[in-house]
Amino acid sequence: MTQSIASGERDLGDASPGSRVRVAIVAASPRWVGGQSVQADALVRWWQQDPEADVRFVAVDPRLPSGLGWAERIPGLRTVLRMPFYGRDLWRAGKEVEILHIFSASYWSFLLAPAPAWLLARACGRKVLINYHSGEAKDHLAHSRTALRVLKRVDAVVVPSSYLADVFREFGVHASIVPNAVDLSQFRYRARKPLRPLIVCTRGFHRYYSVDLVVRAFAEVKREFPEARLCLAGKGELEEPIKELVRQLKLQDVEFTGAIAHEDIHRYYEQADIFVNASWLDNMPISILEAFASGLPVVSTAPEGIARVVQDERTGLLCAPQDWRGLAVNVMRLLRDPELAANLAANAYQECQKYTWDAVRPQWLEVYRSLQ
Repeated sequence: MTQSIASGERDLGDASPGSRVRVAIVAASPRWVGGQSVQADALVRWWQQDPEADVRFVAVDPRLPSGLGWAERIPGLRTVLRMPFYGRDLWRAGKEVEILHIFSASYWSFLLAPAPAWLLARACGRKVLINYHSGEAKDHLAHSRTALRVLKRVDAVVVPSSYLADVFREFGVHASIVPNAVDLSQFRYRARKPLRPLIVCTRGFHRYYSVDLVVRAFAEVKREFPEARLCLAGKGELEEPIKELVRQLKLQDVEFTGAIAHEDIHRYYEQADIFVNASWLDNMPISILEAFASGLPVVSTAPEGIARVVQDERTGLLCAPQDWRGLAVNVMRLLRDPELAANLAANAYQECQKYTWDAVRPQWLEVYRSLQ
């Protein structure tokens, strides 16, 4: 992760609407594969050398000193040991920037990362922007008075989708919308001619993403298209149960890649011809935007967040959450109608233009300027 030169020698009192806005992006480091870390890393890279913003990065998961490196393998312990180093880095950033732009998930991660950053920012007299990404927002806010209290007191809340903005409105919190952005330079659009039954899913093995349903749908496709292949690019706590399901179904041609560094993920899109997603709770997956950018026709379930990103019959094919048979039917529909697949992919690539850095940058700059 590249950092800009710290601007501690400049007087923060000189900030004005025409000055270079100084921001610390607080998020998980890119060594952990995930949508938020990918987006945070991209924002920091894109802001480098920008004449209107001086952006640095603060990792919520700083590397432990070499003497404590052994603790990196122990989840609970490593979190506790990281807190003093995270606090130190926050404090340093708080003295050098005007705005803390804090990426936020839900539940415990909210208490461990955004909440401490908000408290420190208040102590430093800095502005706080919470960039909330979790599709679990409704349940989180319904059960966490602390999170709701913090979100009502920060200077700005930004979410990537109208779905999350509507959820926050239900709880009396105004949220601005700045969508996720996809780096088109990392992905190559390719028309799939001919369209082959090569399927990819790049979601983690977590319960919300229902990768087991992708496997069940693939089993149906495999019966009709014996040459079909499935690539599962990801990892997570449900990986072993999903591997067991593959064995129970006696499926061949299922590849488990493990975690893929984001700079390499484009290869898996390039090798596939259809992207499948089966989540039942979701917001605005970067993986779907990456599939759009790569020319992959998208077949997905339609939790409310995704239904606002993928337009059924225009930029993808949707079915109800949990409906693995519907996923299978839609995959086979594409394989039998490659012209439909080509039209969906072309429309989706055009949709991607809403999510480029050129489109998203002025929206972030407007938010930052409003806080100066």
